Amino acid sequence: MPDTIPTASLPAMIGAAAEPLPDPDDPSFGAFFDRFASARVVLLGEASHGTSEFYRARAAITRRLVEAHGFTIVAVEADWPDAATVNRALLGRPAVPGAERPFARFPTWMWRNTDVAAFLVWLRGWNAARGEGERTGFYGLDLYNLSASVEAVLRYLDGVDPEAARVARERYGCLMPWMEEPQDYGRMALTRGFAPCEEGAVKMLRELVEHRADYGDGESFLDAEASARLVRDAEAYYRAMYYGGAKSWNLRDTHMFETLLSLLEAKGPGAKAVVWAHNSHIGDASRTEMGMDRGELNLGQLCRERFGAEAALVGFGTHTGTVACATDWDEPMEVKRVNPSRPDSYERLAHDSGVPRFLLDLRAGVHDPVREALAEKRLERFIGVIYRPETERWSHYVGCVLPEQFDALVWFDETRAVTPLPVAQERGGGEDTYPSGL
Repeated sequence: MPDTIPTASLPAMIGAAAEPLPDPDDPSFGAFFDRFASARVVLLGEASHGTSEFYRARAAITRRLVEAHGFTIVAVEADWPDAATVNRALLGRPAVPGAERPFARFPTWMWRNTDVAAFLVWLRGWNAARGEGERTGFYGLDLYNLSASVEAVLRYLDGVDPEAARVARERYGCLMPWMEEPQDYGRMALTRGFAPCEEGAVKMLRELVEHRADYGDGESFLDAEASARLVRDAEAYYRAMYYGGAKSWNLRDTHMFETLLSLLEAKGPGAKAVVWAHNSHIGDASRTEMGMDRGELNLGQLCRERFGAEAALVGFGTHTGTVACATDWDEPMEVKRVNPSRPDSYERLAHDSGVPRFLLDLRAGVHDPVREALAEKRLERFIGVIYRPETERWSHYVGCVLPEQFDALVWFDETRAVTPLPVAQERGGGEDTYPSGL
């Protein structure tokens, strides 16, 4: 179906509707996002896992939402146990003896970088000046750190219910041989045709929740409950990986959504959350090839279905620059040049607008002519932990309907890679004081 509006005029329409933004470090940056202050959940995306401007912008927006609008939850695309270690420091709680270092596994630069560290320093200071019920927590939504989650459940139950801890050790013992390489558990379960550890993981979460009234429902219980949920869902996730298709992706994003709901419930009926995750998780998947062609759902879609207009989905994009990434999983971090965006992409339309840094409000009733002009499906770039410029069209572009995928787009025409923080080695190297040394 041909365009009713010539493609050449679309950049001019974007440029006219775009609101130029100051640098994210400018104190006025966050105020542009006051329009989302009444939302229950504000989801802030990123077009890559290694771009400084995206982290700095999310930090500035989040700071504004916390300071001026009462948001008390920052939930990020990170594993719960790692974020919990950081959160203890931010809330002034003592560190857990022997707990593993947070964010010390690949990809370390995703959360161990100078931009995240600067935000956490601010958040620690914010919390230090407030009472317990007014502090803002930092929580992980993802499900990969199975071993630390098991340890967190056992540690909690050792303190409140030693008999339940004994039962948990027996049930989780089934998973112990697979802690270092949990994907091998999925391969084994597929080969044998059954899930030997599923029942124990499910029972453990159910019984923990049933004893909420006995154990209390503070931060310690929240940590244990989320860890038990992670164990249950990780067991299913690693099995689903070997079946292919959409199942493993959907399990992961459903887990993130359920964890977010549990945080909102735990913080009370007026609680509001900011979410940091990749565009592929926070943009409505039903308006992309992910949902339309592959049967995948995601966190943003589930939030829209649950909260309606009280969920604000904000995407981020860039034309070119540098990015911190790897060529393959578990390989060293590199800084690569990002290819200029393709001529048939939304990114190229934003670039051709001539506005180097802007906010484009895509909600119905704000800039309807632009919404309508952009409603034809086009390519959109997704760079995750892995970036392969040489195969970019097939490995990093997906068809999307941008004005239905997001409520707003934040654009940085040229961007630069994050600066990673070092991770001390087990032997040699300096002492790792993250997060206590922030």
